[in-house]
Amino acid sequence: MDAAAGVGHPTTYWHSLEDGRVQCDVCPRACRLNEGQRGLCFVRARQGDAIVLTTYGRSSGFCVDPIEKKPLNHFLPGTAVLSFGTAGCNLACRFCQNWDISKSREIDTLADSASPEQLARAAAQLGCRSVAFTYNDPVIFMEYAIDCAQACHELGINAVAVTAGYMCPEPRAEFYAHMGAANVDLKAFTEGFYHDVCAGHLAPVLETLEYLKHETDVWFEITNLLIPDLNDSEQEVDAMTRWVVDRLGPDVPMHFTAFHPDWKMRDRPPTPPQTLTRARRIAVENGVRYAFTGNVYDRKGQSTYCHSCGGVLIERDWYELGAWSLGADGRCMRCGTPCAGIFEGNPGNWGARRVPVRLGAT
Repeated sequence: MDAAAGVGHPTTYWHSLEDGRVQCDVCPRACRLNEGQRGLCFVRARQGDAIVLTTYGRSSGFCVDPIEKKPLNHFLPGTAVLSFGTAGCNLACRFCQNWDISKSREIDTLADSASPEQLARAAAQLGCRSVAFTYNDPVIFMEYAIDCAQACHELGINAVAVTAGYMCPEPRAEFYAHMGAANVDLKAFTEGFYHDVCAGHLAPVLETLEYLKHETDVWFEITNLLIPDLNDSEQEVDAMTRWVVDRLGPDVPMHFTAFHPDWKMRDRPPTPPQTLTRARRIAVENGVRYAFTGNVYDRKGQSTYCHSCGGVLIERDWYELGAWSLGADGRCMRCGTPCAGIFEGNPGNWGARRVPVRLGAT
């Protein structure tokens, strides 16, 4: 499915330059392409005088997951989500933990295919309340993601974006108009980290977070992967969490997750559990009402507590839900304080299952 073969899907966000190149306007990278060239993301390419998407309708695989794995702890807890990604990425994080997908330069990675309508029907048949664009960033295949989201909405299924938030304002507005929820990966809180480790910039990500909070109804949560001696200092976590409370408010959940050595960063040790516990404590002290630890066993750090009376609202053991103390109105059953999120009367019962599927077999 190569652009040179004339099968690329049309896109909107690009413009021609005076020197004959065509600039992609989806993300701040602003790749400027000659005929036959691809952007850093690998999936957006120049074909003739336009930018096309070369991976429309193609996937690296489909899997039914618990929604908590995205991670989204306050969006339809306990329900199943049909997850999939494509190939490529518009950042170049040296620690990428899905590098076999996001850094793939082989179309053969995209072994599965599905039209938006097929995907929506499969999600419904599999009992999924949502479809998640994940494993690599949906920003780079936004046309396919939007079409899938629209098909899903017609069947009452939510669309979820798992993203780094690295996107330009105009396509961002169109993209999130179709999303019900998102998890945004805030990789660090310094420009140096984004520049040196991710080949990107911090400011556009912060702009995306503020856009989501103040200009949309999208439910979103934040993930911060803590890497030893790179972005895990008390000072950085303190600055980040203070910014979140000041600019986004206290109700945005934050997930502090453990790094494990991968791709081009195998020389770093795994994140000690105590680092995550410390980050969670700093976040709570700074006013974050819902702070979680991830990628480690920590029932206390993975559960949701009422910010008023301190009681357990949603108990979690990895992806399994335990005690549930939320009323049908999303309020604490002890003191009546509302819990921020998208909840229903009862939680789902999908549990921790991970079920790979081939859409042709659904």
